[in-house]
Amino acid sequence: MTKLPFAADAPVSVAAVGIKARDVNALADYYKDAVGLAEVSRRPGVIVLGAGGLPLLEIEEFRAARPDDPRAAGLYHTAFLLPSRLHLAKWTRQAIDRRIEVTGASDHFVSEAIYLTDPEGNGIEIYADRPRDAWSYEGGGLKIGTVRLDVDNLLGELRPGDSAWVGAPEGSMVGHVHLRVGNAGEAERWWNDELGFDTIMSLGGSAVFLSTGGYHHHVGANSWQSAGAKDRDPDRSGLSFVEFRSKTAAKESVHEDPWGNVVRIVPA
Repeated sequence: MTKLPFAADAPVSVAAVGIKARDVNALADYYKDAVGLAEVSRRPGVIVLGAGGLPLLEIEEFRAARPDDPRAAGLYHTAFLLPSRLHLAKWTRQAIDRRIEVTGASDHFVSEAIYLTDPEGNGIEIYADRPRDAWSYEGGGLKIGTVRLDVDNLLGELRPGDSAWVGAPEGSMVGHVHLRVGNAGEAERWWNDELGFDTIMSLGGSAVFLSTGGYHHHVGANSWQSAGAKDRDPDRSGLSFVEFRSKTAAKESVHEDPWGNVVRIVPA
């Protein structure tokens, strides 16, 4: 890649997400088929998936795990950022043709996104950013919202002769991760104070969006379903860790947010 996407060209950006699965092979097959990830490597009990050879998702087998609880702390969704709107249009066209089940489709002004849920209940976002010079600001802050995605307009990116979707292309990445927490205000303070992330937007105390370098968000944290949640149960499937790449970190470090969601920081 000659130019990093804005999400990656920041002091700290998302590198990969780890999830614990009750059926590692079935879950890996879903991400290959529905998201378009490719197998990068495997070791006993672990399958690593990615795009262009870059690891993005580590799935670890945990057969004895109880199913993830959506009311508890954990993973709300992993957001896979495609390199362009055209790539999102190609993914959408084949998803419609193949009747891949989706749970939502939204225009967030700074990005366009389509949502899925994997077979073990982990949320997925597939999205493309609008160019940064097209982002709007009001009241001193970045304008982010949620309206219905204009799918017909998105599909208008496609032209006769365009190549078909053949999987997540080189340059795809985890653009952001969205976590379930017990209290969004407490999460905001933790990400501000512990890891130095900036608050981009807060939604009435129920959700907060944070980033480094001015990106719309590398991290979301909400209590929409999980208000008052206590420590994450390690015996459940779902989130294992989120790994961030830091341009300033001198060594690897491991942190836990107030609910036990594991955050790894590795040097860029």
